[in-house]
Amino acid sequence: MSSREEILNSIRGIQKENKALPDIPNFHLEGDLVALFKSAIEANKGEILSKKEFVDWISSANFQHIISCSEAFHTYATQELPDDAHQLDHLELAILEVQFGVAENGAMWLDDSQLPHRALPFITEHLVLILSEENLVSNMHQAYDRIGSDHSGFGLFIAGPSKTADIEQSLVIGAHGAKSLRVVLL
Repeated sequence: MSSREEILNSIRGIQKENKALPDIPNFHLEGDLVALFKSAIEANKGEILSKKEFVDWISSANFQHIISCSEAFHTYATQELPDDAHQLDHLELAILEVQFGVAENGAMWLDDSQLPHRALPFITEHLVLILSEENLVSNMHQAYDRIGSDHSGFGLFIAGPSKTADIEQSLVIGAHGAKSLRVVLL
């Protein structure tokens, strides 16, 4: 028997005591989830709109290339979703529905069921996410419980417009994706 096999056999022979996993405390936030969510979105440089405020905003904006993946907001689309994501290069506004939002940090969950093209939230200049108030959870623990064992090919949390900062603490909005994020809270 080689010294390598002796070492491995010695390791395999070690008896390990089974230990219970620690209990995870309930990190539930106290207070109004809608108010906490709004505060988190604003801290992330996003904006919260009512449906009326959205209608006023989009009618005053001069977007020519709008894609909506939301049936309720499809009338605002100026073009249909192309088959090829490479044809999204001039997209000014994407309107997407999210599954749920997280009050503690303003993150919103999207997966393949809302994203016909994974590039949509990144390639558009401006992003509008549609969220129903009853689909708010308190914290990320509840968010991951809600995702559960769903197995989609792709999913992400979005919590604000794209941003980056350098060592000199100069913040740039829209550096890697959408320049603005608006959340229509229904």
